[in-house]
Amino acid sequence: MEEAKKLTTQEKALRINLSKAIYGSFAEVGGGQETAANFFKVGGASGTVAKTMSAYDMKFSDAIYGVCDRYVSEGRLISMINHEYQLLPERLPHRIEQTRFFAFADTVETLNFERTNQGHGWMGIRFQLTPTGPYNDCIIHIKLHDNDPLQQQVTLGILGVNLIYAVMFLVDTEAIMLSLLDGVGTRRAEIDMFRLEGPDFKHVDNRLNALKLVKNGLTKAAMFGPDGRVMQPSEYLYKKNVMVLRGRFRPVTHVNVDMLLTSRRHFRQDPDVDKSKIVMLTELTLNDLSSEGAIDEKDFLHRADIICSLGQNVLISNYFEYYRLVDYLSKITKGRKTGLVMGIYALQKIFDEKTYENLRGGILECFASLFGSNIKLYIYPALRKDGSIFRLNDFESELPDHLKNLFRYLMDNNKMEEIDDANIANLHIISDNVLTMIRKGQAGWEKFVPHKVEEAIKEHGLFDYPLEASKITA
Repeated sequence: MEEAKKLTTQEKALRINLSKAIYGSFAEVGGGQETAANFFKVGGASGTVAKTMSAYDMKFSDAIYGVCDRYVSEGRLISMINHEYQLLPERLPHRIEQTRFFAFADTVETLNFERTNQGHGWMGIRFQLTPTGPYNDCIIHIKLHDNDPLQQQVTLGILGVNLIYAVMFLVDTEAIMLSLLDGVGTRRAEIDMFRLEGPDFKHVDNRLNALKLVKNGLTKAAMFGPDGRVMQPSEYLYKKNVMVLRGRFRPVTHVNVDMLLTSRRHFRQDPDVDKSKIVMLTELTLNDLSSEGAIDEKDFLHRADIICSLGQNVLISNYFEYYRLVDYLSKITKGRKTGLVMGIYALQKIFDEKTYENLRGGILECFASLFGSNIKLYIYPALRKDGSIFRLNDFESELPDHLKNLFRYLMDNNKMEEIDDANIANLHIISDNVLTMIRKGQAGWEKFVPHKVEEAIKEHGLFDYPLEASKITA
């Protein structure tokens, strides 16, 4: 049963120790054995701890868990959990009928002596909810923000206790997630990947958990792939050439697809881009997911279903300003060429000085980040109200005189490029108009969206599409 009162780390550890049914192993590498230490310090650890170990040496680690390329990785964490969990029923058969077994593990990189690295790590637990029941997994990735390695170890120990306690005593998935930073807070640690899966959690959609990580402030960005499986952005995007399309995708139209395809063609032609390391991202910001200040989770999943059906990766972020998104990506990609594709009207907002009134350096401070990290903008044309096409080549004439030289500087230094092969026949498509037609069951909206999108909307009744209309059409 979930509790209103927040327990301290010591109270959580003691409650677990005093529970005769919870018993398992600890395997911790990289930051000391801080989680296990918390259980020993509060007393009664013999009721919880079957084994605790740290295979710190690579040769020892490989001999136990198998050879790997990266020791601080999800793959290594899974191999640790697999190995430790299977030993529990094998060596403790007399406890199977009365015990909820668990195997807890973490593999972590804390701050080095020079403090030149980002402390981070993988943490997870395989656990049973009932004796003799099936096992489930909860896997998280942590970024450590303490500027002292000893403090980072303390943080890890608290997080580990929080994780074990949460999966053993809490029921609601969001409550489990939110409890992970109890006693730590978002200034000291960040959780940018959370996955809960297993027979007891078939109802859990981890794409929704990715959204909740960002919505609840546990991280600024989270990610999942076309198959809906959540991914850790830093691991998946590391040293990649990333191309991002930000949008509402409500729904995905022919214009969105053309923006992705044409920008990818242009991006591939850039001499600084490794064609084998291109990753396409469709980005949804919290701002684009909010309606009247609230986020409609059902609507989010509708959009996620459609984007995934088109084979796209999804990044959910709280980086409303493009330059903040660029700062985030540049730290991950380590200076590799990154592309942003946007409509010409989005570029107009970027050049609007009112956007930067709260920045001491104004538009120049923003542009230093936006264009200073091997970034290139690919600008998609739009249809004006008078029916003419608004292109990047026309943009300078729309700017006030004092910004024209800044625009020319960016163009002369190849920081922006026009998508000159856009399908202008589709520029009249407005997603809000398509959404209205879908909801009202009006005929003709199908020609504005890709066939896969049409199928998904009709089959699952997405965006409040009246299923009766689908039956009539069939």
